[in-house]
Amino acid sequence: MPASTDDRRSPRASANGESDEGGQRRAGVDLLARVQRELGLAGAEVASPPHRAVPLPSRLATADLAWASVSAAMLAAGRSPASLDPERIATAYRSDRVLTISGEAPPVWSVYSGFWRTSDGWIRTHGNYPHHAAGLRAGLRLRHDAAVDAVRDALGERTTTAAVADITTAGGLAVAVAAEEPAVDRALREHPLLELVRIDTTPASHAPRATAASTPPASLPLQGMRVLDLTRVIAGPVCSRTLAMLGADVLRIDPPHLPEPEWQHLDTGHGKRSAVLDARTSRLQELLAHADAVVLGYRPAALDRLGLQPEVLARRYPRLVVAQLSAWGVENPERAGFDSLVQAASGISFIESADGDRPGALPAQALDHSAGYLLAAAVTALLRRRPEEGSWIVRASLRRVAAELLGMPRSGEPAAEVEFDTRPHVARFDVDGTALVTARPALAGFEYRAPHKCGSDQPTW
Repeated sequence: MPASTDDRRSPRASANGESDEGGQRRAGVDLLARVQRELGLAGAEVASPPHRAVPLPSRLATADLAWASVSAAMLAAGRSPASLDPERIATAYRSDRVLTISGEAPPVWSVYSGFWRTSDGWIRTHGNYPHHAAGLRAGLRLRHDAAVDAVRDALGERTTTAAVADITTAGGLAVAVAAEEPAVDRALREHPLLELVRIDTTPASHAPRATAASTPPASLPLQGMRVLDLTRVIAGPVCSRTLAMLGADVLRIDPPHLPEPEWQHLDTGHGKRSAVLDARTSRLQELLAHADAVVLGYRPAALDRLGLQPEVLARRYPRLVVAQLSAWGVENPERAGFDSLVQAASGISFIESADGDRPGALPAQALDHSAGYLLAAAVTALLRRRPEEGSWIVRASLRRVAAELLGMPRSGEPAAEVEFDTRPHVARFDVDGTALVTARPALAGFEYRAPHKCGSDQPTW
């Protein structure tokens, strides 16, 4: 794996090989201060460095990215991040490790998701959704019941370029595991971590939307707000789950033809109502007309096909806050992706390799979770200070978060894994007779309400 030529991205370690933990933690404080400025968040200066590090050990500053992202959501909610519990944050970022449904830990990863060696390198695949798994098998010309060995053999005979092309052409998801490109990351960091765009609009004929009032500490800051949630997997649902926890009425909409895995929905569905609805129907437009915010997580090109372009929605519905999340950014409108794929393509996987050969991964789906909390911070801040006229668009992408992480100080070797008791950091719910154990909120002073079963509600406010 080639070494970085950018000093900002080179491993930072002391002469005796110990990691520069203080530098990483100061970088988290600096990141939070920048997000504060970008979002206009009030709040006292945060001590540098913050208290105990979040136990998410890695070469890259995963712990500090997590701390800064959750802290931003705290500040947007009008609370101080000083009360955050580092172990609670780590548990929330690794929520799949504590999740149980009816006493059983669900299978989180498909056998078709992972790193695979090709004839000249490595690729990373994602096959958790059945249609993506089918695309992978079709691209490799395998039977519908193909086992891991058959996938390994088929990929071992192909070059990386051919393997990625075969799988993606057939509707699967695969990327080459690549070395970092410092110039690309520098260019990405020239753009804001959260892109805010104000859209001037003329007053609409429907009833004016409410503005979240300044609330006392014991109140929920988004009480009375309506949020439409068109997201899936982790980052978008983490954002909307946070908005629901802060008091918003969040209605999640899923398409009729593409069911969400039950475990995934229950892990991030807290406090939200859940309905099934074709996004091309007039009913969705009626919901948007009475929403205060909408969170969009589909590919930019898919939003275009559905008539849900952020600029169109912002102009059609004055004073609407439109939050758009994508894997690769709006400059890659057709490209689908997930946290694990972005880690692989951006160079993170090689940096986190344990042996310098087989790619590794961050200690959590940290790009997803961090993007979710940062986007929630932006939506919360905009709703709490929304002006009388005009709409807002806020954009975030997993690739931009990856570039941020790659620009933070790093260590030569990850710190040792920290063992701690997760029992104080889990919540228990009864969801229509199903016993559910999930992580408690990363944000201090708040608690989740139980998730609803996927599709169990009507698409109404």
